Amino acid sequence: MATKKNKKKNKKIIIIPILLLIIIILLVVYIALKPITNIYISGNNILSDKDIITISKLDNYPSFLNTYLIKIKDRLLKNNYIKNAKINRKLSGKIYIHIDEYKPICIYNDNLVLSSKNKVVNKYNIDYVPYVINNIDNIYDKFVEQFSLLDTDILLKISQIEYIPNDVDKERFILYMIDSNYVYTTLSKIEKVNKYNLIINELENKKGIIYLDSGDYVEIKGWHNIILII
Repeated sequence: MATKKNKKKNKKIIIIPILLLIIIILLVVYIALKPITNIYISGNNILSDKDIITISKLDNYPSFLNTYLIKIKDRLLKNNYIKNAKINRKLSGKIYIHIDEYKPICIYNDNLVLSSKNKVVNKYNIDYVPYVINNIDNIYDKFVEQFSLLDTDILLKISQIEYIPNDVDKERFILYMIDSNYVYTTLSKIEKVNKYNLIINELENKKGIIYLDSGDYVEIKGWHNIILII
């Protein structure tokens, strides 16, 4: 009798792990074949959620097995507007994509200039960045590098950018602001323009010409007085 009991115990010992293995295999197969249920996208301003889903080739909500995160990221990074992408996938069938886009800097020769230095067709009709109104080819790379340092809210207050080099400064620009002020600057001092809001507060609604290329002062339009900028 003891021998029969031992045999039954041995069978149970063998059957239980096999059943557990089968359950695990079925669970893995279920998860692998289960389609993506939700796609959550964040961080994008230029590209739409639909654009990102299409670029990622997730339009048809493929199975978990067919959503290789490395491939999705590679597809996204081939897009001119995308600087980086972080992708997380959950066993529940949800995918989270966070996009880091290149910053739009200006319109130059009818193309949109991005902080990557790429000039792209402005297919999204971005018209809130400033227009460069003359040729900057000989200084283009440095121009993009330095203007990328401007805060976005300041960049959006510039209507037009004109390159006006002289014998003293080959990197000099005048910025035509949307509030009718003018700002003279040079590439090496471009970050001073980030103080624009503080400067115009000192003008008390008067309009002026702001010199940030040298001297750091403001000439009030229609007046002879000069305000020094500290």
